[in-house]
Formats: sequence, structure tokens, C-alpha cells
Amino acid sequence: MPPAVRFGVNYAPSQGWFHHWLDFDLDSVRADLDAIAALGLDHIRVFPLWPYFQPNRTLIRPRAVEQLVALADAAAERGLDTAVDGLQGHLSSFDFLPAWTRTWHRRNLFTDPDVTAGQAAYLRTLAAALADRPHFLGMTVGNEINQFAAGPHPDPDPVTADEAGRWLTRMLDACAEGAPGRLHLHASYDAAWYQDDQPFTPAHSARLGAVTAVHSWVFNGTAQRHGRTSVPVEHHAAYLVELAKAWADDPHRPVWLQEVGAPAPLVPAEHAAAFAEATIGNALDCPDLWGITWWCSHDVSRTLADFPELEYSLGLFTGERRPKDIARVLADAARGSHRAPAARRTALVVPAAPDRRSRCAPGGDVFDAYFRLVADGARPATVLDTRADDQDHLAARGITDVVTPDQVLPVPQGGTRS
Repeated sequence: MPPAVRFGVNYAPSQGWFHHWLDFDLDSVRADLDAIAALGLDHIRVFPLWPYFQPNRTLIRPRAVEQLVALADAAAERGLDTAVDGLQGHLSSFDFLPAWTRTWHRRNLFTDPDVTAGQAAYLRTLAAALADRPHFLGMTVGNEINQFAAGPHPDPDPVTADEAGRWLTRMLDACAEGAPGRLHLHASYDAAWYQDDQPFTPAHSARLGAVTAVHSWVFNGTAQRHGRTSVPVEHHAAYLVELAKAWADDPHRPVWLQEVGAPAPLVPAEHAAAFAEATIGNALDCPDLWGITWWCSHDVSRTLADFPELEYSLGLFTGERRPKDIARVLADAARGSHRAPAARRTALVVPAAPDRRSRCAPGGDVFDAYFRLVADGARPATVLDTRADDQDHLAARGITDVVTPDQVLPVPQGGTRS
């Protein structure tokens, strides 16, 4: 019997957003967690801000670590497991990098030996502080840290794919040294799957760490191209879950839908609950889904300046901890019974070459072919072009039919598809 799918939320504190670490109020945190637990969710993902916890390369603030443990203990008292992201890094359009990596101390985040040693020590320390807590799930290396490695970031830290792989392995090893046997992983934003020159690759995501994490945001061109109630929008999260499986060596490697949310105005507030219901239902039709963690728990206060407009209203709750309609959808999903989905028999061929990833992005032929299949009633999986003839691999995944984008999409008028 496969394990039950986990349902959780990315914890955004109602008071002070992630700046709450500067004025940590455990009573306020407990009130937030009471609201989350009342929905029947089983875990939270939390975000210690890296510069607040490690303001100097050789200073990891003990008081900050104690507050993180106190938050995890408060969650456990309410039946919530805690997953911790380490290197924040980047959240909601803001970068949070310690001063010892920037300006006069500018050093590459991924290749400088002093920086990487400091990062490893930090991750090891956080993991070790929580290692004896039974409700501690494990560490994520950082939140979408790949955004620092290439454009469109305005000041990227250049790194090759090989260097990125070595860096990830070292950081994951540090997490495991601090807390052996826990669920340690790393997380990239969708450029890892869609951007040809992004050095953090699909293979990194699908082969390093305990599970594969995907972050599904339809403001990446999907909603703009197709509209809020379209097949691509309502199935985008499921697409990323299935796309991730193409690169996995383990045919049943779990995939964690670690972030997904309803961004206004592309998904208007009055449609957020319907979007969530469709997105969750479609993701649950993916075999080997570890869990769904919604972004996020509480709205960002309007007293905080300079956030992109969409960031203010992504919460399941208002800043006053009042549940929205979308909270009911998560609660119903968490409390429902979900039958394990059948294997997906038809697989769409996707390019293994990292410099062809844009074919999988919105507007690419793989993306369009996948959603043509979905619109026609199919439940497509994906398979790398280098594995499309590997009968053992296909059989292990339950795949009986392989199709290419050219077999799904009409040839453009006046020529062949490149």
C-alpha cells in the first residue's frame, strides 16, 4: 500500500512576515499554528532567514537556533511535522544574503571555499539542533537557490552544471551529517526545468536528495498564454510532477509539490478556491506524489512595503488569521480519502539535453503536446528521449505507449517543426 499523500503549508507568519525572527513572539507563532492545525494539515515548511541566523561566517546565532527549535516544538504540539529550508536566500522577490558574501566581501555562493564551508556549517548546525525531534522531517538546502546562478537575476553568481552538482552534494551531505536518516532535499524554481542556460539541471533535481521538489507557479507565462481556467493552468502542477519523473533514475522516486499557489490577478481571489481544487485534484492523479505544500499560510501585511502585488494575498488566512475559501479546499483535501492513482500508460518524449529545456516551457512544443494530450483525455507521463526505447525502464513505470511531440501536434503550415 503506497504511503498517504501529505498535505501542508509553507508557513508565512501573520505578524512581521519572515522578519518575525527579529522580534520572535512564540505566542503569535502558536496562534498561527493553531489556525493551520485546525485545517487538518500535517506539516509546515519554515524559513529561517540566513543573514539573521548567520550574520558572520563564523557566527551562527544560538538564540536564533533556539527559536527555530521552539517553533518546531510548538508545531509538534499541534500534530504538525516541520520541514526546514536552510539558505534563505530568496523569498517573495527579496534576496536575503549575508554581508560576508556581498559588496566588499563579494564571493561566489557556489564555488568560494570559505563561503561554501560557512554554508555547510550552517546547514549542519540547523539539522543537528532538530535531529532528536521526532516531528522534524528534514532540511531543504534552500529556497529556489538556483535563481542566484543565472539570469534573470541582476547579479548572478556564475557556476557550471558540474560545479552546481558538487555544491548540492556537499550541502546535502552537511544536512545528513547534522540529522542522519531524515528527508533532506534541495529545491529549484522552474528555470531548472525550463531555462536552457540554467546550471541547476533537471538531473540535479531528480537524482540528488531524498525526493524531487517542484515549485508550480502559473505566472511563468502559463496563465498569461492560456487563461485562468485553461487545461494548462489547472494541470500545470501535475505537469511539473510528471515532467520531473523523466530524469529520475528510480522509476518510483517520490515528487514533492513543495510550492503551489493562486497568484492574483492571474487567478482572481474569487476564483482561487476553484483553482486550488482543480490543481490539487489533478496533482493527486500523479503516481508517486509525496505531498502538496500550499503557498502560503498567511497574507503579507499591507503595512510592509515593496512586495509585488500578488505576494500580499497568497495566504490561506488573512493577516488576522481568518480562513479564506481556499483554506476550506485544503482542509477538504487533507481530510479526504485518496485512492492511489493508476500508472500513466502513455509517455511523451522530452529532450534529455539541458540546452533544449525551453521546449518544455510554456510556448514550447513539449509543453503544448503534453496539454494537447491532457485535453484529449489522456493521462500522460514523460520519458527522456535517451530512454524511450528502454523497455525495462518503461515497464518499471507502467508505460506501454511512447509518443513524440510531432505525433501529437499538427505540423505548422508551410514547413516542418524544428
